[in-house]
Amino acid sequence: MLTAARAGAAALTAALTAALLAGAAATPAFADVPSPTASLGAAPLPDGLYGKGDPTYDAVWRQSLALTALTAAKVTPADSAVSWLTGQQCADGGWPSYRADAATACDPASEDSNATALAIQALTALGGHQDAVDKGVQWLRANQNADGSWAYNPGNPGDANSTGLAVNALIATKADPAGVAKAGRNAFDGLAVFQLGCAAPADQRGAFVYQTAPAGAPAAEANALASGQAALAAAGGKLPVANGNRTDAAPKALACADGGSTATATATATATATATATAIAAAAVPRADSGEAAGAHLTAQLAAGGRHLTLNMPGATPTPDYTATAWAALGLVQGGHPQQAAGAVDWLAEEGGNWTKGGSDAAATATLVLVAQAAQRDPAAFGGTDLVKQLTALGPAPKAVGAASAGASASASASAEKDKDKDKDSGIGKFWLLGIGLLIGIGGGLVLSLQRKRGAKL
Repeated sequence: MLTAARAGAAALTAALTAALLAGAAATPAFADVPSPTASLGAAPLPDGLYGKGDPTYDAVWRQSLALTALTAAKVTPADSAVSWLTGQQCADGGWPSYRADAATACDPASEDSNATALAIQALTALGGHQDAVDKGVQWLRANQNADGSWAYNPGNPGDANSTGLAVNALIATKADPAGVAKAGRNAFDGLAVFQLGCAAPADQRGAFVYQTAPAGAPAAEANALASGQAALAAAGGKLPVANGNRTDAAPKALACADGGSTATATATATATATATATAIAAAAVPRADSGEAAGAHLTAQLAAGGRHLTLNMPGATPTPDYTATAWAALGLVQGGHPQQAAGAVDWLAEEGGNWTKGGSDAAATATLVLVAQAAQRDPAAFGGTDLVKQLTALGPAPKAVGAASAGASASASASAEKDKDKDKDSGIGKFWLLGIGLLIGIGGGLVLSLQRKRGAKL
């Protein structure tokens, strides 16, 4: 499977580095990157699928996000949307990115841990699909790497994003990640493989790398998307995020012997040159500190980036990373730090239309719905946009719309209609003024004409 076609540009630099160093390392597949639009000659999109883009690389991912977001918004999806997702599950319990013919057996090597983790969370949120969920969790257990991590495709080196998503799925199903282990290393141990600790440059501590470098090679650097997606797992979260706990204090940076902290210290050239993967692995971040350390790093990066995380690619101008920013906000809210997430949420409300392409990208729109809900904002009026209505329009008509969602959408619609009425009233008023002005003008012209005639007679 060409996972590179689904690869998020935000992780491209790290993925290329990992592939060069590790050889067989698979490129990451962050499917909430907008899908290419289906070509005119392509087969028709499956019934029940959300989104209009090419389903090849992200169909299960975007469907799972859409179902999770709509369920949290009190919208009951159509049976066809749910059955499409369950019908994509392979006999061994995993999910592929997409298979056009569900009657064809899956290729185990191409099954997708990211899609599987999201599908498990969607079906858990929906309820009533325990058999499919249990099979999915068993697939995750069977395909865990010996270091406790997960790869995008089975048999490859693990990565932070895939491991984080697997941890999210385990938490959603109430399977303790600390009890899901391979060769004595549990899922949290696997996540810790990718988190930078006190051996890393100070401004990278708490961040996650996409994949680790081989022993003796220069250490992998912090990756924005890996840090954003893994942070939710480090904070003990799942989708949808519904954490009501909060603290007024900022996330606590790692306390390191040199006194540096993620929030305040800067890297030194010496540390950058001498840090190695071996040294960083030897200074793993303790599980108890992982979520706070990730939150502290993300808070600092959001502040430095102007409320968003940044995509840096060789030879290209840095650009905002919408996906990483959205996941960072979810992780911060889960960690009890909505105040530190607020700036990113505001930025997404202001700029998110560029990411969703006006609500035409299902994965991006669903992710924004989840961000709005996590931040206790109204997804039906997020930055002036009814995200729930946009997302619903990208799939089959729902079975039911809950009172809260219907009320919010109705309120937004009523507001829009009120604005239209104002425009109409304003337009009518303008025509009245114009008519009165014309009458006054005509009357004035007649008076002047009469006065001229009177003057001529005199």
